[in-house]
Amino acid sequence: MPHFTLEYSANLDDVVDMGATVELVRKAAVETGIFPLGGIRVRAVRCEHYAIADARQDYGFLDMVLRIGEGRDLETRRKAGEQIFQALSKHLDPVFAASRFALSFDMQINDKDTSWKRNNIHDALKVETVNG
Repeated sequence: MPHFTLEYSANLDDVVDMGATVELVRKAAVETGIFPLGGIRVRAVRCEHYAIADARQDYGFLDMVLRIGEGRDLETRRKAGEQIFQALSKHLDPVFAASRFALSFDMQINDKDTSWKRNNIHDALKVETVNG
């Protein structure tokens, strides 16, 4: 159940293709090899109202949070997190070069006892794999 949420300042709309960014994060998650394909979700949430540092409007941010289920050891999580963060950071190099920008990424583990899910995408992907 890797769920990525990217919150970003509205002023990035002029300089970042958020659709391409969401797809880049999805691909990076797949490439780690530790997440089930049918569970990956990536979404971007535009923040119209925000205040950064001394309130200059030319500052921007992108804050990514990944929520995952229990069961992966710390080293596996670190390696995957670093791989995903580096891909996103490289993608955003032009933003860093052209403006004042803050990028952050946090990984959170959901407690299985207080996390409910229902998903038939896994089964659909299995059928597609078997049937081509």
